[in-house]
Amino acid sequence: MTHAGEPELYRAFRPRLGLVAAWTTGVLVIGGCLLVLATARGPMGEAPANRISLIAFAVFAGWLLWRLGGVHAVPSPDGLVVRNVLRTYRLAWPQIVSVRFDPADAWVRLDVADGTSRAVMGIQRADGRRGAAEASRLAALVVAHGEPTAPPR
Repeated sequence: MTHAGEPELYRAFRPRLGLVAAWTTGVLVIGGCLLVLATARGPMGEAPANRISLIAFAVFAGWLLWRLGGVHAVPSPDGLVVRNVLRTYRLAWPQIVSVRFDPADAWVRLDVADGTSRAVMGIQRADGRRGAAEASRLAALVVAHGEPTAPPR
């Protein structure tokens, strides 16, 4: 049974400008690499090792920016799927002990029942009040679905 406001409650957590920043940087970096590849002349510009390393750098930068632009967390009635830069993980609600968003933190941290702490890069301090509101929404989901927890600090 669906309750009023439920679709809003389960909306994905994403940084406000993360995707825009990643795409803008990607266009500049990869475009710059392609420009250098197309225009570089002379022994250094045409050396196969230099061209291969420039292509490898462009591919790595594209992959890294794709991962940076794709950070998010998707809540559902069953739990939370978090995609950070290097790892994606899934937590059931009862596994999440508390939600922390300390003033010095760049993003939300989850304290997990196994004693570890996990980052949620989809909710960032750089988003200001919006980030704080999203941390509160995540804390409300944890309270509603899991063990009782305090609101984010």
